[in-house]
This record gives sequence, C-alpha cells and structure tokens, in this order.
Amino acid sequence: MSGSLITQRRHQPYAPSRAARELGLKRSEFDLAVHLGQIRTVPDEGGGGRRVTHSELDRLRESEGFPDSLQRRVRVVGTTEAAEVMDIPAGRFTRLARLGLFSPVRFYLNRYRAVVWLYLAEELEQFTEVEENTRLLTARRMPEGLRDMLDAGVDLRARNWRQRHRGFLLRLAEGPWESAGTLAAFLDPAQIAELVPDPYERSHLGRFRPGPPAGGAQGSPAANLIEKIMTADHPDEIEWLRTDLARALEDARRLRPAPRPTTGRTSPGRPRDTPTPPEEPARGLLGWLRRRSA
Repeated sequence: MSGSLITQRRHQPYAPSRAARELGLKRSEFDLAVHLGQIRTVPDEGGGGRRVTHSELDRLRESEGFPDSLQRRVRVVGTTEAAEVMDIPAGRFTRLARLGLFSPVRFYLNRYRAVVWLYLAEELEQFTEVEENTRLLTARRMPEGLRDMLDAGVDLRARNWRQRHRGFLLRLAEGPWESAGTLAAFLDPAQIAELVPDPYERSHLGRFRPGPPAGGAQGSPAANLIEKIMTADHPDEIEWLRTDLARALEDARRLRPAPRPTTGRTSPGRPRDTPTPPEEPARGLLGWLRRRSA
C-alpha cells in the first residue's frame, strides 16, 4: 500500500462509534452531544450518515477540563435524580417540568410503557442558580397562575421535547426537501395530505421524513405511544409547522421538483424510476407499467 494511501486513510473522519471511544463517551452520550451541538459532524462521503473529523476531536481534547467537562455537559437525569440535583421534592419537580420551565432532551418507555423523561443535569443546576426562580423552588404553594395551568392539565414536556428534537434535525438538513421532511415528521398524516395533495410529491417527501428516535414494532402499543409523542397536538404548534412546511415545500419545488413517472422515453436529467405513492400502490404501479410498455 502506498504511503499517500495510508496517510489518506489515517485522516479519514471517524465513524460515530470510533469517535465516541476516542472521546471517552458512551455511544448514547456521544449521540446526545451531537444533538446538542457539542460535537460537530460532517456528512459521510460514502453515504452512510455522519462522521467526526480529526480536527474536531483535537478541538474537544484540547478544551478545558476534558474529558470531565464534556461528560458533565451530556449527563442526563430522570425525575428522582433531577429533584436531587435541584434539592426539591420529586412532586414539585414534575409540576415544574409539566409547566415547561425546562425541556427534556430524551425519553424512553419503561417496561410498563410509561414515558420516562430525561433532562440535562447541567441545565437544572443553572435553573437553580437564577434568583428569580427561588420562589418556584422553595415557596409552599405555586403562584396562582401556574396552579391554574396545572389544574387545567397543562403538560408541556412532550411539546418542549419536540421543539428541541426538531431543531436538532433541522440543523442536519442539507436541502429544502430534507427540511420539509423534518417538519412533516411532526405532523399527522391528515395534515400532510391536506398540505401535499399530489401523491407523487407526498411519496417523495416521505423519503426525507425521519423516524422517531425510539423504536417499537410497527402497530404495537409502544410504537403508537411514541408516534403520539412525536406528533404535534397544540393548535399553535400545528399552525407553526404547517406554515414552515408550506414555505419549505415552495423552496423544494422550485429548486428540485419531485420526480414522477413519465410516458415513453425520459428526457435527459429526469428520473424514470419513481417510487409509487403509498396511498395508491397497486393502481399507480400498474398504470405506470402499462404506460412504460406502451
């Protein structure tokens, strides 16, 4: 093997698993650091996700307090430990979280299919250091306006998580279709069908729609619950998503229209093989095959 090839391989960006080991992080901690913008990534030239450059690893290693400082920034806690971090009862912490005073960064379903929200310990510590928050942490009773919100059943944890996760995905989007797909991931199918009536365009949009961060067998109770968490349910949130999705779709259509089946020979630069819209799989595919044969 030539020296230039060896040098080239040595300077290739690291895959996430290798980069996590180099930084002394668990893979889940590494993924969260990327999510939060603590670790910068670049697209994999081989088309396989994201990678981390050597210069980025050097930057992190040379930062003050490494590796403890990086590990501290990605430390997550559940409700019980979060209450300990803030030195308040767990019940009060849950009420503050429902009011949206701090945002979850992750969630998972336990074996009883209950949602377990996870928070950044560093953000909770910073919350306690703000003098204006002292009353929320120590007063015997919540302020009247906040009590009314809790009595009305307000729970902004899922919405705040969606907002945070959406920002992460949009930062990774490399074009208008990717941005549109990200926004579409947080709307229910009925909203998408209304905004994107063209079935071929809707099928193309679905190619760029990221899945939920947590898994579950399709159609299972766990998968349905995760889908519910992922889907916007506040009217103002839905309206914001619809507006931004419509704007992203305008840009996408102008710069790179969605491909669709054509009759006869295709013109240069226009794709011939196009995914059949999922809403009409048989009719669309058979019709396209007939036109192609003709």
